[in-house]
Amino acid sequence: MAKKPLLEFTDRGIYCAQGLFYIDPWLPVDDAVITHAHSDHARMGNKRYLAHHYSEQVLRYRLGADIQLQTVEYGETVMKNGVEISLFPAGHVIGSAQVRLSYKGEVWVVSGDYKVEDDGISTPFEPVRCHHFISECTFGMPVYKWKAQTDTFNEINTWWRQNAENNVATVIVGYSLGKAQRVLQNLDLSIGKVYTHGVIENTNEALRRNGIILNPTERITPLTTKEEVRKGIIIAPPSSVGTPWMRRFGPYDFGYCSGWMSIRGAKKRRAADRGFVLSDHADWDGLISAIDATGCEKVYLTHGYTASFSRYLSEIGFDAHEVHTLYGGDENEEEPKADPVGDDSSEVKISDLSTAADIGEAKEEGLI
Repeated sequence: MAKKPLLEFTDRGIYCAQGLFYIDPWLPVDDAVITHAHSDHARMGNKRYLAHHYSEQVLRYRLGADIQLQTVEYGETVMKNGVEISLFPAGHVIGSAQVRLSYKGEVWVVSGDYKVEDDGISTPFEPVRCHHFISECTFGMPVYKWKAQTDTFNEINTWWRQNAENNVATVIVGYSLGKAQRVLQNLDLSIGKVYTHGVIENTNEALRRNGIILNPTERITPLTTKEEVRKGIIIAPPSSVGTPWMRRFGPYDFGYCSGWMSIRGAKKRRAADRGFVLSDHADWDGLISAIDATGCEKVYLTHGYTASFSRYLSEIGFDAHEVHTLYGGDENEEEPKADPVGDDSSEVKISDLSTAADIGEAKEEGLI
């Protein structure tokens, strides 16, 4: 009789029957271990949560201040019914973690989302040896290869400086948890001040409550004038694009940060003046190197280019399997509801969207 695997993929999420807990469940459960605070991995309604310490205040901001939440440091061990649980850095966003499970000599690692480049603000990705590795493959195609982020931020700072010299406002768009802080920490503050949309500043404040040191920012309010932001840079979420909130700062140049900017036409679909290739996910080479470093016997691919990436891994010697989950297939996250004053929202029609990635992104942002 075959031994039952330590983890199984169920209609509620990735389940550990021995430990009686789920990892990043998409339906409410009693015990949830959370890899990171993005909405496709951390959902409302669970009775108990376990996550990394740096995720605490963002999870409480997004899911409710009164959630029953236990937090741990990287490498700290928690036991649940004989199953040893420990978290290791995923490098995806601040507080993101890979979940290592060990039971009777069998080791599984659930990576959540991850990137292998050290972004200077998230704890860098750390390979974890295991028998079974559960991996995303959001950018699991050879076309996706990131250049060093220093090159990208040189481009961003040069663009901002030129806009300031031309008396044109600069708006840069990135998700409120992860991309926004990564951009903030790599801006050349000698050029000017950094202004933030409400949902981004709320996230920044939550991270600061957790002891994260971020560069200074100024929240945009209804009293903020376009004249005062003209020499600065505005960090805004994707949900603000095309809204009255953004249009009030015209004339402006609008830049979009995403791994999808490496694909021809992506910038045009998002109506951006500039597209900057910047992703919080591993690229093609990063995925392969991360999987190889685990020494795993089997790898399970949860979201992204699962079919093609699984075939490729099998061809080069891995025992690779596709699994169905409800995690985002691209650089998604649901933005928290905008502040009631000063943060206008907009709706998007499915007919206006060009690709499955666009539709998934809009759904995650709550726009359709």
